[in-house]
Amino acid sequence: MKRFFNYINKEVLVQSAGLKSANIGLKIVSGIIISKFIALFVGPYGMALIGNLRNFLSVVQSLAISGLYKGFVKQINEVKNDVLQLSKALSTVFYFGFFSSMILAILCYYNAEFINNMLFSSTYNYTYIIETLAIVLPFYSLNMYVFSIMNGFSKYKYLLIINILGQVLGLLVTLVLIYQENINGALMAIVITPALSLLITLVGIVFRRSLMGSIKISEVSLSILQNLSPYMIMALVSAIAIPVVMIIIRNHLITEIGIKGAGYWTAMTRVSDYYLMFINSLMALYILPRFSEINTKTEFKKEVLDFYKSVMPVFIILLFLIYISRSVLVKVLFSEDFQPVENLFGFQILGDIIRVLAMVIIYQFLAKKMFGHFLILEVFLFVIMYFSSIYFIDEFGVEGVVMGHFLSYLLYFAIILLIFNSSLFGILNDDGLDESYN
Repeated sequence: MKRFFNYINKEVLVQSAGLKSANIGLKIVSGIIISKFIALFVGPYGMALIGNLRNFLSVVQSLAISGLYKGFVKQINEVKNDVLQLSKALSTVFYFGFFSSMILAILCYYNAEFINNMLFSSTYNYTYIIETLAIVLPFYSLNMYVFSIMNGFSKYKYLLIINILGQVLGLLVTLVLIYQENINGALMAIVITPALSLLITLVGIVFRRSLMGSIKISEVSLSILQNLSPYMIMALVSAIAIPVVMIIIRNHLITEIGIKGAGYWTAMTRVSDYYLMFINSLMALYILPRFSEINTKTEFKKEVLDFYKSVMPVFIILLFLIYISRSVLVKVLFSEDFQPVENLFGFQILGDIIRVLAMVIIYQFLAKKMFGHFLILEVFLFVIMYFSSIYFIDEFGVEGVVMGHFLSYLLYFAIILLIFNSSLFGILNDDGLDESYN
């Protein structure tokens, strides 16, 4: 896999690792510190409530930006030297994102009590948290808009500095709020810290103020939206379905097992998120661009198998070390109250290994714009995850949720292998040439 490491050394580390690695590393450190504070000052029950709010916030943020901005970065990169097309892209995404975020903010604000009961049940009254979320939501949307522009223009140095400042500021505010207000402070921190990245907006406007004149309502283009629509749909399905399923599963845990059990599972998912950040970033930086260049099944097979041979063994060893040291990790990351989390590591880690194996191949759907296949598979995953988790929870308690996680990704991976059977396990044609993807 010489090409892989050359790419990482020459391209990723130079151009993107400063942004990605530093930001991800800081996110992990911040997450660990925040998790420790939550464990000490709030406990397992608070971890469950925080998990539901985080998942809901993820859904709302994705809807607020309409899944536009990943495709928007790519669009800017392609048209940044074409003044007319750039103006159309900037105007279309700005106005579409602005109106969608405002409508969503109004809906959240005036339905705050209903949302509170859905997330926390009528036992807890955190309506004011939902109302605060609604107020800051347009700021998040605007931040993401400017962030995407800077990303599209490859302003990596500025993005790195802004991300570090935003992460540090968010961490400090979160710790202060948790220390002073416990669960109320933790919940408030979740909804306001994304808006603290207003710094991104302000700095972005300073550096790209020449583009502000290009944003005109008369330049809004339906063709731009049409070009971005596949990315929108894929982003929205992925970003919304999993958090919604997790909220449903967590509420089922609270009803059947108790709120502490839901807190234990939420703690386990946080640990999982920490180690998956690195591997997901690596795949996004290398696998997707590389798969976009591939035109034959032989090349595709070689890249997949090379990744499995070189990266996966290291990843599996890392997870094995995490598993055998889980007792110490739970005490360090959380507290003695979270000791039952140790029982969840096995199936969670097995599921995550299969998840990464599947994601490597799934990137081919994105690279080759196989949107239909992608959406069908994602819907299948969410449905299986819901039913298997509910069934296993009823049978085995809290451990059932990680059993469902493992089974869901096992079936998901099996179907992916069936779809790509000829690409991964096929042989060359009689003339010695493999079938092209084009």
